[in-house]
Amino acid sequence: MAVKVPAGWYDISVPLKQGMVYFPTDPVPPKIYRYSDRALGAKVTMSMLEIISHTGTHIDAPLHFIPDGSTISDMPLDATIGPARVIEIKDPEKIKVPELEKHNIRKGERVLFKTRNSPRVYESEKFVEDYVYFDGAAAEYLVAKGIILVGLDNITIGHFKEMDNVNKTHRTFLEAGVYILEDCALANVPPGEYELLCLPLLMYQGDAGPCRAILRPLKK
Repeated sequence: MAVKVPAGWYDISVPLKQGMVYFPTDPVPPKIYRYSDRALGAKVTMSMLEIISHTGTHIDAPLHFIPDGSTISDMPLDATIGPARVIEIKDPEKIKVPELEKHNIRKGERVLFKTRNSPRVYESEKFVEDYVYFDGAAAEYLVAKGIILVGLDNITIGHFKEMDNVNKTHRTFLEAGVYILEDCALANVPPGEYELLCLPLLMYQGDAGPCRAILRPLKK
C-alpha cells in the first residue's frame, strides 16, 4: 500500500484493513468496514473498527504482562519520539546475543530490528508461523545495555508456540520499563540512524495501543 511521505522518510506502520494478519490466539479477526458510505447513498462516510489493542503496528505497555504495571496513558511521550536506530539481523531464526554484540548498542537507544520477517509476515494473507523472534537472553542483554524502546518487524517479539519465550521476552523488557513496538514495516528501510515519530492511541489505562510510526533521517 503506497503512502505518501517526504523523500527520505519511511512510514513503518502496517495499515489497518479488513483481512489483515492477526495473532492466532486473538478471540476474533480484526473487523474493519464502512458502515455508512456516501457512494452508496448515505449522508456521510464513516467506518467501524472492531479490533484488539494489539492490532497492526502497536506499542505494548508494561500492563500487558505485569499486574498493576504502567499503562499506555502513563507512557512518557519521549519513549517513542526521538533518535532511533534500525539494525538488520542476519540470523534466520532468532535475535541472539552474539549478533547483537557486533552493533555497540548504547544506553538510552531506541532500537528497531529488521529481519527476514519483512515484508512477508505483515503482507501475508494469513499468519506466518516461521518468523524471526527474540531469544530470551537477547532481551536480557538489551535491557542490561539500557535501551528505552525495542521494535521488531512482526506482530509479536516472542514465538507463539513457545509461551515460555513469549512470557520471558515481554516481561524482561516491560519490567525494565522498555516499551515494545511490534509489527514495524521495515522492508524498505536501510539500516541506520533516524528520528522516530510514533504515538499510540491514547487508551485510558490501556495495555497497548495501535499507532502510526514514522522514521525520518536525522538532521546532519
